[in-house]
Amino acid sequence: MDIKELKMNPFTEIGEDWALVSAGGREKANTMTVSWGGVGVFLGKNVVFAFIRESRYTKEFIDSGETFSLSFLSGEYRNALALCGSKSGRDIDKWKETGLTPVIDEGTVYPKEAKRAFLCRKIAAVPVDKESFIDGSILPQWYAQGDFHTMYVGEIIKVIEK
Repeated sequence: MDIKELKMNPFTEIGEDWALVSAGGREKANTMTVSWGGVGVFLGKNVVFAFIRESRYTKEFIDSGETFSLSFLSGEYRNALALCGSKSGRDIDKWKETGLTPVIDEGTVYPKEAKRAFLCRKIAAVPVDKESFIDGSILPQWYAQGDFHTMYVGEIIKVIEK
C-alpha cells in the first residue's frame, strides 16, 4: 500500500495492542513483542523505530541482518503476542508455539497473519545506556537489572496491509 494512505494510531497499536519485531531469514528467524517504538520521518525517510533489550534473542537476528519487520496483529492473536513477549526463542520455536506463519518478502520475515507489516531496511542502531538519560530517576524503574535497550531505526521499504 502507499504509505501516505496509512491510517493508524501508533500510541494505541504499539503501546497498548503491541507489535511484533521479526528478523532473520528462511533458515532461521525469530520474533518478539514490543510495546515501545513508533513511526515517523528521519533523515528524509519514512521510518519505524523499536527498542530492543540487549538480552533479547531477536536482537542477535536484527544485528546480523540488514532488515527487520514491525508487524501488527488483530486482537485474536493477543495470546500469541503475550507468548512472544514472555518466552525466549532460545528456548522455544515461537512460530510453532503461536501458530504464526513466517513469510519472507523484501528480504525480511514477518507473520503472514499480520493485519499490517512494515518491512524495513535497518539504517541506525542507537545504544540507550545510563548516560543517555537526562532524567536519571527513570533508571531504577526500567533498568534496575542494567539490561539496556538499543533503538533500531528502519527505513520502511514496503507496507503490507490486509
